Amino acid sequence: MTSEGFAEIERKFDVNPATPLPTLHDLPGVTHVAPPVEHHLDALYFDTADLALAGRRITLRRRAGGDDAGWHLKLPVAADERREMREPVGADPDVIPEAILRLVRVYLRGRPLMPVVRLRTLRVVHHLVGRDDAVLAEVCDDSVQAERFGSEPLNQAWREWEIELVDGSRALLDAAQERLSTVGVEPAASPSKLARALGDLAPAGTPVAPERPGPDSSTADVLLAYLRAQVEAVTAEDPLVRESDVEAVHRMRVATRRLRSALSTYGPLLDAGVADPLRVELRWIAGVLGGARDAQVMCQRLTHRLDLEPTGLTAGPVAPRIDEHFSTVVRISEADTRSALDSDRYFRLLDTLDELLASPPLYRTADKPARKVVPGLVRADWKHLRAAVRAARRTATGTERDAALHEARKRAKQLRYAAETAAPLRSKRAARLVGAARQVQEILGDHQDSVVARGELLGLGMKAFLFNENAFTYGRMHAVEEAGAAGTEARFFTAWKDFPSASIDK
Repeated sequence: MTSEGFAEIERKFDVNPATPLPTLHDLPGVTHVAPPVEHHLDALYFDTADLALAGRRITLRRRAGGDDAGWHLKLPVAADERREMREPVGADPDVIPEAILRLVRVYLRGRPLMPVVRLRTLRVVHHLVGRDDAVLAEVCDDSVQAERFGSEPLNQAWREWEIELVDGSRALLDAAQERLSTVGVEPAASPSKLARALGDLAPAGTPVAPERPGPDSSTADVLLAYLRAQVEAVTAEDPLVRESDVEAVHRMRVATRRLRSALSTYGPLLDAGVADPLRVELRWIAGVLGGARDAQVMCQRLTHRLDLEPTGLTAGPVAPRIDEHFSTVVRISEADTRSALDSDRYFRLLDTLDELLASPPLYRTADKPARKVVPGLVRADWKHLRAAVRAARRTATGTERDAALHEARKRAKQLRYAAETAAPLRSKRAARLVGAARQVQEILGDHQDSVVARGELLGLGMKAFLFNENAFTYGRMHAVEEAGAAGTEARFFTAWKDFPSASIDK
């Protein structure tokens, strides 16, 4: 990411205005405490009208004063750990840097940011210093004046202490907390200054995820745990996709596919009026995300195929034409992805996924034990795959056979994801089925890549002919792909003979 990022590990404590700071120079590893340094900090906090960021323990502020003035974005990692990104204030102090906005658009979803709180803090910093003058931690004694904006303004004042690690260990953090407890100090009731300043308007925060499902869990618990993990993956990858991280694009695409597949497998348990439109939208975003990556994969395939051509049989500017063609496709696809991720359609999809988890549209069957329901759902997907393979075997060689094999590949992928959801019930049996389905998916994926490659080669060859270039090499590569696909098809039917049953319930 373009923003500077680092871990912020700290603990906060509520303090009576008259409480003196205890001695800290004898804490483990501390050689001395540096003379205190005083800062006057003025921070303006931004959020949406419905406090979308605060509800996820995210803070965005523009701070003046101290030695770290600028824009700060803090993202939660653990109970006492956050990831902080910083950017300098630009020529217009009211303009939030794009590098920071990219990290929170997945939460903003088109809603504007506005000032919600202003904090003026008199901070006295005590550095805990160790060997070689290394700063181990900062102890901050803060006197805070808080102003809440909006239709329900509120002014507050309080004192708090913060201990933030620099080069020290969590053991030091624990020891410092124990020392502070000797003067009657307790951990802060609010997770942050912002939450305290918001008062009764502070959102409750993201609900704690339920325990991981097990063999005795309900079907609903198994399904929702799987859906929740995929929604979290989409949310986590979104900022990286906006930075054109190729692997993040792939991971986010896979998460959307898993979501769509689960909604299909568990369709008998779901309100179709909710699930079916959602599957359509998930298919849309997965298609958008796949454009650039698919083009890059195909470019690599054809480039490798060209490299294998015998010396003297490459006629015309084949390599630059392949690169030129796919570079254009990638550029257009990446622009389409950026546009899609900033669209109302995508933001509404995210909202719908949140609503799905908050109020699952499940029928009463979902309340039954997963061990009694899930195996049957997995078995249904296994039967669909078996039927697709049989249909492909009966189809005449050619484009119809290619389409039938592609359908079998999609069925294998759905079975693989269905078996993943069954992992909490029978982990070893589910893993075996996942592995077998993945193998089928990969073999038939190679076959489908060959089908696509032949189409691309045909198009490139026709374009070469129109531009009076030699199309001979494209034809040779097409023939090699065709022969390779026949071998891949034979390999698939051989592998299919050993495909396991879907009996994960025994």
